[in-house]
Amino acid sequence: MAGRKKSELKTGAGADGRMEGHIRRWSDHYFLKTRTAVERFGDKQVTYAVFMRRPVIFAPKLMVAWLEDAARARQIDIAIELNYDEGQWVGAGEPLAYITGPLSKLVDLETLYLQKLGAACVAANNAFTMCVELPDVTFLAMDARHCAGTEMAEIMAYAASVGSEAAKRQVGAKGFIGNATDATAHFFGRDGGLGTMPHVLIGYAGSTCRAAEMFVETFPGEPITVLVDYYGREITDALTVCRRFPEMASAGDLSLRLDTHGGRFVEGLDTQESYAVLERHAPVAVRRYRSERELRTLTGTGVSAAAIFYFREQLDGAGFDNVKIVVSSGFDVAKCRVMADVGAPMDVIGTGSFLPENWAETFATADAVAYDGKPDVKVGREFLLKRK
Repeated sequence: MAGRKKSELKTGAGADGRMEGHIRRWSDHYFLKTRTAVERFGDKQVTYAVFMRRPVIFAPKLMVAWLEDAARARQIDIAIELNYDEGQWVGAGEPLAYITGPLSKLVDLETLYLQKLGAACVAANNAFTMCVELPDVTFLAMDARHCAGTEMAEIMAYAASVGSEAAKRQVGAKGFIGNATDATAHFFGRDGGLGTMPHVLIGYAGSTCRAAEMFVETFPGEPITVLVDYYGREITDALTVCRRFPEMASAGDLSLRLDTHGGRFVEGLDTQESYAVLERHAPVAVRRYRSERELRTLTGTGVSAAAIFYFREQLDGAGFDNVKIVVSSGFDVAKCRVMADVGAPMDVIGTGSFLPENWAETFATADAVAYDGKPDVKVGREFLLKRK
């Protein structure tokens, strides 16, 4: 298999009681009972095959690191054989890794190491697809607020970085340049998170322009991204900010972010005008068959393709062609694909929508495939056996 790697973990003395307590509290109980039974009747060297039921981008680092920590705490030697490189595409059902060690010390680890693999691989695949669809657009990971706790936030940030790097290698995509939190910025080669302002700063300031002024006064010399949808005056407020900071606009240090929610159109648009805008820029798009969701992405409320084209028209018409457009609000794989199809003029996408939508697709599975070196697997899973 391509990209096969094998790492032997040699452990030192001194079990970590906190690790043992964590494993005991969070492992499925039948694994704990199995461990007790194996310890009573005699241990065996076992090999597990880990796989998923859908195509993914391989993102194993967090799983491997946790397994190595657990092995050190238990003073055991395990072998982790990765069948693919990080960031490599893997087909459904292909063995992702083989994990070998004493059954009594591996059996109760399964619950926890699988939690660190499946969702990461699916999210990495989503991030990869988005970056490949829009290779000339920069992405910013804004997923943290949608995660179920900080551990998930770490997994998702890592996944976005893996998918992004894969897209950079394969198609030269710009990919993800960073994320919103300091804790996981290192996955993107940064010392800290990225971002300028939330809507609350604009409400606090009392106007979009004043919020921009506050930011510039507080962080002089920094580029700025200004939200323009708070008051429903995307065009008016955008041009007001551009005229307030003409030097920044001219230098390309000013970006404007569209985050209009799906309950209304961007200022100046309605259904008819949205179709007219799209007709000017991507006339073939509205003549092909489209699903209801695709049509909504093209000409509907919120941050549609028509809205982005229209926004660019207004900025360029006022002489602010160096001002960048940042978009957000529901930019998942499907929305990115439609935007790519019509060439919507975006510079940056802020997104957390690479998070898996169908959580059942994230379930990774481990099956024992050998005992004391002898191949043996449950019926129907023969495809997991090591290939000679």
